[in-house]
Amino acid sequence: MFVGDDWAEDHHDVEVMDASGRRLAKARLPEGADGMARLHALVGQAAGDDADEVEVLVGIETDRGPWVRALVAAGYVVYAVNPLQAARFRDRLGVSRAKSDAGDAHVLADMVRTHAHELRPVAGDSPQAEAVKVVTRTHKTLIWERTRHAQRLRHALRDYFPAALAAFDDLNAGDTLALLGKAPTPQMAARLTLTQISAALKKARRKNVADKAATIQAALRADHLGQGELVSAAYASCVQALVAILTVLNEQIKTLQGQVEAHFGEHPAAEIILSQPGLGPILGARVLAEFGDDPGRYVSAKARKNYAGTSPITRASGKKKAALARFIHNDRLIDALLTQAYSALLRSSGARAYYDKQRTRGSGHNAALRQLANRLVGILHGCLKTRSLYDETTAWPNHAENVAA
Repeated sequence: MFVGDDWAEDHHDVEVMDASGRRLAKARLPEGADGMARLHALVGQAAGDDADEVEVLVGIETDRGPWVRALVAAGYVVYAVNPLQAARFRDRLGVSRAKSDAGDAHVLADMVRTHAHELRPVAGDSPQAEAVKVVTRTHKTLIWERTRHAQRLRHALRDYFPAALAAFDDLNAGDTLALLGKAPTPQMAARLTLTQISAALKKARRKNVADKAATIQAALRADHLGQGELVSAAYASCVQALVAILTVLNEQIKTLQGQVEAHFGEHPAAEIILSQPGLGPILGARVLAEFGDDPGRYVSAKARKNYAGTSPITRASGKKKAALARFIHNDRLIDALLTQAYSALLRSSGARAYYDKQRTRGSGHNAALRQLANRLVGILHGCLKTRSLYDETTAWPNHAENVAA
């Protein structure tokens, strides 16, 4: 039997369908244990006396949460359908553009009935991998939030206090936030003494404190265009709020970093992942979290590359054929993989040679880096499949032969 589950925050519209496409049941169920019990009863009633022999396939537009975990625990085969795929499939069933929650449940049920072989089942990741995913995603989200708030702080300072931008290189740094919190206006900053500036630098464990303090003081006391006193006071209030937010974000990012390293260090695949060039505890944890650790999820290195979004897509029509970069991908995963590729340039001679080869062929920096990331994903897949550590000679045999020659 096939079940389409159109989920919302507080309810689920479901439809149960048989192999011929005939609707067996439909209902709106509440979120939670009661709704799950009613779904099991609905499926059991539709299956009748053959309930123990019937395989149930479920299509739903998410791959996480207690509801999905309960479906997997019940023995159902769950397919996480991309909403874009569901929308395109809906267009095949009618041209009126009509849409409803019950209609979406029908579309999802029909998708798993006719195209289950082309859909990806929800991965059976281990609890260790799930724990790594929770902390790494939150850690990365806080880093993104810190970047956004730092940009807001930069824009505010540029509008009324450009001297601060000349004095401070890193707006996220603890000494910068301490001084801006103490002196948020140009007038107050100009009155900061070398002792006050040096104290903030020492607390942040800066080197060459005396020279840096003198440089900062000179920049803060230099002539710059600004705003009137009333407007500057208004901006100062906003800056103090942003400074407070950034201070808290710095503290929580540091705390979560320890949690990421702790959870990742307990995973059995940590040693293999850490052996890869360019991957440390944080990047390695992100890669593990987004790929998951279900051994049957990726049938080949190509499948892992396709999921990563590093492999190109081919568009061919008649005599025209083009290989293009993928723009639909897991943003968290591609960010980690490209960062790994850039870092690997300094840590692996084979990676560096491969990158230089792509540049020689005419690829730009980003394209060459993406191709290197694609190659590194294939190497990681082989290491995980064979449970072996990274070996430079094995990973880049052509480069090793050229060096020997």
